[in-house]
Amino acid sequence: MVSFLVNGSSVELVDNGDSLLDVLRDELGLIGTKDGCSPQGQCGCCTVLVDGEPRVACVTPARRVAGRAVVTIEGLAPEDRAQWGSALCRTGGSQCGFCTPGIIMRLESLTLRHEAATAESVRQALLAHLCRCTGWQTIIEAWEDREVTRHHARGMPEPDSGRDLEAAAERARLEGHAVQRIAPEVGLGHGGFAADTAPAGSLRAVVDESGRWFVAETLAEARRRAGKTQGRRTTADHVWPLQVPDGDWAATLRTTWVEPAYLETDASWCEPGGEPSSPLANGGGFGAKQRKGAPWSPVMEAARLLADEHGRAVLAVASREDTVRWGPKRPPVAGGVRADGTGVLRICSTPGVAATIALVAPGLVVEEVDVVGPATSNDLRGAGWVEALVLLSGASDEVGIVTAPNGARAWAEVTPTSIRVGVRCGRTLDHAVLRSYCVGASHMAYSWVTSEALSVDGDGEVHDLTIRSFGVLRAVDTPEIEIVVEPDDGPPINGSDAVFAAVAAATWRASGRPTEWPVGLLP
Repeated sequence: MVSFLVNGSSVELVDNGDSLLDVLRDELGLIGTKDGCSPQGQCGCCTVLVDGEPRVACVTPARRVAGRAVVTIEGLAPEDRAQWGSALCRTGGSQCGFCTPGIIMRLESLTLRHEAATAESVRQALLAHLCRCTGWQTIIEAWEDREVTRHHARGMPEPDSGRDLEAAAERARLEGHAVQRIAPEVGLGHGGFAADTAPAGSLRAVVDESGRWFVAETLAEARRRAGKTQGRRTTADHVWPLQVPDGDWAATLRTTWVEPAYLETDASWCEPGGEPSSPLANGGGFGAKQRKGAPWSPVMEAARLLADEHGRAVLAVASREDTVRWGPKRPPVAGGVRADGTGVLRICSTPGVAATIALVAPGLVVEEVDVVGPATSNDLRGAGWVEALVLLSGASDEVGIVTAPNGARAWAEVTPTSIRVGVRCGRTLDHAVLRSYCVGASHMAYSWVTSEALSVDGDGEVHDLTIRSFGVLRAVDTPEIEIVVEPDDGPPINGSDAVFAAVAAATWRASGRPTEWPVGLLP
């Protein structure tokens, strides 16, 4: 047996080798602690406090905390939880809200240990975490907001007066291409994720590399039965699968495989005879979780079939390795363009991508090439048309305004220390949400151009299977981002995809327009 304190209450459990995360979620029902890397100890989503110090619960054996005091996000004082939730909602420091509970616990420990913590110390603390949505800056701003409340209000924060959260949710839906709630509790981990909402007593199911599903009472036991092994970061270099076509080009570009890197791995639960829950709980994984409305991963169908077979509710959960193997990647490109905007863009064959590129770059001949590799998708943020606009920008000495297929417009200026962006996308609806998505898109574009790549071998097998191996840029390496929302009385439309394109083009130009991405951090 092992005994310890959790949020002030004594617990005693059989020591069967499970991790602290397994115990907190499956045995104690503390779902605020999230599993984002399954478990690799790399994303920070499961961070809790052990005797006041931050610990990654997924790689901490429960026996290691015997006799110690564990605090999860549920165990924070009500006023602290309220302050964090309000600050994250007000600044846009959470979008899907999956990574933020762990970040809150990390920053709470920083506050406890260093009363005079600074924005720079917060950036350093965030080295233990990964966030794909927010671009880090709005999280740091949420910390600053909460510090003001903590020092001056010393209690429950006042609700945002006059803010229309329904309008904010509509702006989030436009930007994320999926339904998303906007509320203080979202940043505290209550986004309604499938792995959190499964009925009590549900069986757990995981899949092995052959595609066979294994079912058990707990996730840890299901993983043991399936013989799950942790993914690795390969030592093999990434490759560029396409060659730039021959020609007298003013600019050339070729990209490699890129992982969407959403934090919440695919999950779905179903009761016998019922309909499975959607993996799209509070965000769309930047288009990587669905294909024209249908899921990429088999978790929904697995949950339905297994629930009928076992006569009980079943939660089917993908590991990080599963999502990397199953999930679609951004289609690599290789192209050349002349000064007059004509040229050739080769792209890995992807249904619908040529028609989308033609909307923004009619002078480019699109050549789809069959390449051995992982699946690709035209649903990923700006797939194909962003690369086309970036390539066109490289053939001109003038920095222009990017116009997305939906008519949204954006411009960007990038230096090694700053990213300045302007966006016009109809009525704002909610400034905090629009700004948050544009900050996140700026980070994603800058990270994509400078540091992101995925190793895929000649047989099409992905070898980078850890979340840290995708190259997502850290908080300490991300420039300051300024967003200028330009007035527009037109119908509200997605603006962050245009920002993604504008920042990618500006980052490439600032790096000297080398042919191959990633280009490395700007000097």
